[in-house]
Amino acid sequence: MKIQHCLDAVKNADRLIDALRLAEELAFEASRDAGTRNIRLLRSAIGSEDQLVAIAATHALAQVLDEEADAVLSELLSSDRVFLREHAVWAHASRSPRPESIGRIIGFVATGGFAGMLAQRTLEVWASSASELVTAGLEGSLIGVMDPESRYRLVETLGLVDHAAATTALMRLAKDSGEDVSVRVAAVAALGQRPGNSAVSGLLATLTDAGGILSEVAHLSLLDLLVRDTPGDDSLPEIPEPGLTIAQLFLHADIDADLSLSGSGDNGGIATLLVRLGDALVSGGTDAAAARLEAPRSAGVSRVLTLSRGSLEEAGQCLSLLANSNEGHLYGRIPLLQDPLPAAHAWPVLVAVRRGISRILKSAGRVDALHLRMADVGSMAAFDVAKALDIPVVFTVAPDPHAVINSMDLSGHLNRTNFGEVDQDEHFWFRARLVQRLASNAAHTVFFPRPNLTADMKQLVGIDLERAPERHTIVPEGIDVAAIDAAVIEAQSLASGGPATTPLLDLQSLLENLPAERRGLPLLISVGRFHRVKGMASIVEAWAQGELRDRANLLLIGGNLKDPSEAELEQLDRIEQVVPVDGRARAGLLLAGHRPNGTVARWVAAVRTGIPGFAAPRGIYVCGSIKEEFGIALLEAMATGLLVVAPNGGGPATYVEQGRTGFLTRTWDIEMLRMAIIDALTLSETETSDERAAHSRSIVQSDFTIDAMAQALTGVYSEVYRDDLDLRRELISVL
Repeated sequence: MKIQHCLDAVKNADRLIDALRLAEELAFEASRDAGTRNIRLLRSAIGSEDQLVAIAATHALAQVLDEEADAVLSELLSSDRVFLREHAVWAHASRSPRPESIGRIIGFVATGGFAGMLAQRTLEVWASSASELVTAGLEGSLIGVMDPESRYRLVETLGLVDHAAATTALMRLAKDSGEDVSVRVAAVAALGQRPGNSAVSGLLATLTDAGGILSEVAHLSLLDLLVRDTPGDDSLPEIPEPGLTIAQLFLHADIDADLSLSGSGDNGGIATLLVRLGDALVSGGTDAAAARLEAPRSAGVSRVLTLSRGSLEEAGQCLSLLANSNEGHLYGRIPLLQDPLPAAHAWPVLVAVRRGISRILKSAGRVDALHLRMADVGSMAAFDVAKALDIPVVFTVAPDPHAVINSMDLSGHLNRTNFGEVDQDEHFWFRARLVQRLASNAAHTVFFPRPNLTADMKQLVGIDLERAPERHTIVPEGIDVAAIDAAVIEAQSLASGGPATTPLLDLQSLLENLPAERRGLPLLISVGRFHRVKGMASIVEAWAQGELRDRANLLLIGGNLKDPSEAELEQLDRIEQVVPVDGRARAGLLLAGHRPNGTVARWVAAVRTGIPGFAAPRGIYVCGSIKEEFGIALLEAMATGLLVVAPNGGGPATYVEQGRTGFLTRTWDIEMLRMAIIDALTLSETETSDERAAHSRSIVQSDFTIDAMAQALTGVYSEVYRDDLDLRRELISVL
């Protein structure tokens, strides 16, 4: 009866996030207690109108070792409910291979999308024990599938099977000039994972002369054959020379040292953070020798590898530099072998990303720790590689998607009857489980400050920080205060009648679009990606109501306005419904698109100082995010002296002083957001000195600098290195 009890607990949970956690208990009990009655209980629950219960029962059934359970899961592959089909594909990875299911799983690969990625993972697991069956199934499917995109996915999956017949098929496809080039690319990329075969290396060498993308992929595949796994060094020194090598990753951005694409697509605060942090980590490493005199077992960071997506050409060019440089902040490029996709839809690039990360880390030689931060396809792939290469993982744990689920639950946008349908796009269930997997297997976990961190992590994510506290560290994010101060000086000079620098001239040109009668108003400003979670459209909706539009203009910085992604289009469409594009400037709304990070810093500073003839001083920074784990842009705004409006949960609640440095509110509630902006604007208008602005800056300077963050993380990395060294020595003594 325990399964019935667990089912009832999932059904009756007050919050969706509680039900997700209780679903794990249901799956555990199902693994302990099979039997016909329990299988039928779960089968009945799968048919429930409560979509969350249906998903929970599907994964519980996957833990039951019984042929009847296999039959039910196989039936679900053809369910008329799309979300159940996806979860059934995922659930099959924990089952034994069944010939009658292989064909249907392969069908999901051909279709692609998130379910296609899940199907690939399932077939890869099955191939370890039934490689002939999987190879035959994939080759058979290729006979009847003509669509190049579907064939690409099937061939890519064939490349995951370690079998001689699979290698032969890949070589045939790679040589076939009648195949679509994308299909040949998939075969060539897979052949790079077949070391020790002279026929394979000979073919790849020949294809490097083919020209175009095929030649570039063949070149990288040859490098894959040459770059071997870095063996674990059981004689690692107590203090590595010249210092630690740390790898960090964010896949969904074109990260460059100049941060020229900040705010476009998924190039958000995390991209800015990784550039600044990498620089700060290695600059701190220059004093490592002195630090060791005081703490002989501590290790500084001498090399940081920041990994992000890039072209095939960039991927090849970076390898030599990585292999020959043991100091500095270096950038590694991961080719996706297709056009970039928004983070929420990028799961199908898993295989290509995994190979790209492996190539970089092997080329770099010794890597002492890999720091992951997101529950996305990049972290998923990187974790697989780290496990294969025996590299310790540090994982920054955030309640994402947990906090989003909770916010959407509270706002009424997510409930039991639509959970599965929303999950089809957001993949909440999968991402929540991925967070738990990464956290539980990491050598060390890092957390952002939150008002109720211990309770939140236990309730939302299921992590008990009081258990093994030595494995957890709280590290606030930080910003480059010196860069913000320089931006403020430029803005103050302009406000005092000095000449405008190029970035501020660009801002003036944008403000010239406002009607003359609106140029004496202060600015509300927000910086970030145009994505539903960031709430840009919500800010417009709050501003456009009542008195607020009459009291201030609104400037939004971010988004690719010329070629918007699907997520950006959703926000732009919502904005269009409130303020049509042909009337934006007249109404006081300006959309600037994404701008380089340095330009954004100067614009935010100018919102504080004002621009004579274009904008009054003492504007407001508004963050409309549904949730904000910490808030780099908020900290930068506070460092300029701006009052801020921010979400009333997560990191901002630890540093925004309500009614003094800003206002915390339920940003997903448009009316509450509007009132918070009005309160902030009213407070700003009454200020007669810079005392409060100086206090805002002092908060950031005291606790939230990038150097402080780098120092804290260097301690974490040093500890991880020592623990890994001790573990290696312990294993040697046992052997």
